[in-house]
Amino acid sequence: MKDLLKTIIFDQQANNWSPEFVKRQIPEGFIASPEIMVISGIRRCGKSTLLLQIRKDATEHDFFMNFDDDRLVNFTVADFQILHETFIELFGDQNVFYFDEIQNIPGWERFVRRLHDNGNKVFLTGSNATMLSRELGTHLTGRYLSFELFPFSFHEYLTYTGHILSTKQLHSTAGRSLLQRQFNDYFQTGGFPGYLKTKNEEYLKSLYQSILYRDVMVRNRLTNEKELLELIYFLASNTAKLSSNNSLTKIVGVKNATTIRNYIEFLENTYLLFQIYKFDHSVKKQIRNAKKTYFIDNALVKKLGFLFSDESGRLLENLIFIELKRRGKEVFYHANRKECDFIIKQGTQIIQALQVCHTFDSPDTFNRELSGLMDAISTYQLQEGYIITSYTEDEILHENKKIHVKPAWKWLLEDLRS
Repeated sequence: MKDLLKTIIFDQQANNWSPEFVKRQIPEGFIASPEIMVISGIRRCGKSTLLLQIRKDATEHDFFMNFDDDRLVNFTVADFQILHETFIELFGDQNVFYFDEIQNIPGWERFVRRLHDNGNKVFLTGSNATMLSRELGTHLTGRYLSFELFPFSFHEYLTYTGHILSTKQLHSTAGRSLLQRQFNDYFQTGGFPGYLKTKNEEYLKSLYQSILYRDVMVRNRLTNEKELLELIYFLASNTAKLSSNNSLTKIVGVKNATTIRNYIEFLENTYLLFQIYKFDHSVKKQIRNAKKTYFIDNALVKKLGFLFSDESGRLLENLIFIELKRRGKEVFYHANRKECDFIIKQGTQIIQALQVCHTFDSPDTFNRELSGLMDAISTYQLQEGYIITSYTEDEILHENKKIHVKPAWKWLLEDLRS
């Protein structure tokens, strides 16, 4: 085992930080904190590169292992002690550990707890939300901080393409037009770093297959591939639309809504998709009402679903939702007399309302979007609201409420704090 581990360690050590990598934003104090650091997110969103980024700036950076390696298929929790001994043999005694895709090893949390209890710093990444939270909550309560990583934000995409933001660009005609052009590209290609390198559709296919078969079917011991494929196809084709578990049973052809609920939970655990509830003070009603589904990235939505060329509005809504998730917002949709795409809850209060509209192609479209936003503003006694569009920018005073109409590229470059 030691000889194999040495080979794997040196092979993986060969992956060094490259100048072409985009430096990701890490929460302040995340690295310096004595707690276990947990970074979670969908496959290939950049978690391994983020660990490289952290290691690059660290004095102790050698105790690294990526467990998403086929040579470690027989690695068990009992082998962690051998791994630790191998690290020390190769690099001397160090107190910082970096473990990538740790959830692949059942029982990992006991070893990590022992490391932490002995005064070591541990960085972990994983691609399964529930598995991480369950094991962390059981054995590591109060010992860790977590951070969710997403595919590139628009700001990170600009960095990737070599676009340097400046005050002049944000305000000049030429600069704003260039940012609009960059946004149009980002809107279509999404933010998966590997896909942006080649724009090869096979990359998205490979990513999807890894999630479907390894993270969903194998991990949850599922056998009915056809049901899952049809469910994902339908949800991707109806991104940002309402659906209920009961309605999905008829569409997919399963026997009961519990099966659909389980399938969606498994998919949410991989970060492939997310569902949001209609806001209601009754949790029971929230659960019973239809939900809206969004996917982690627009390029994947287009790959997995059947969309027409006029679906820009739903793709824009999908993109805005993911940015809200990236910013750590608690998101619901509003439906009372009218509908509003997103409302943001903080503590016990609704603090923000946002409507998303690709373009105001007619007065009727504008009035419909405005009335939905105003219904939310009135319901939650807000003083302002946002309409996010693909191009339009304006400030409107309507019924003594301030309405900010913003192009998506500009809103994406702002840190929405409330």
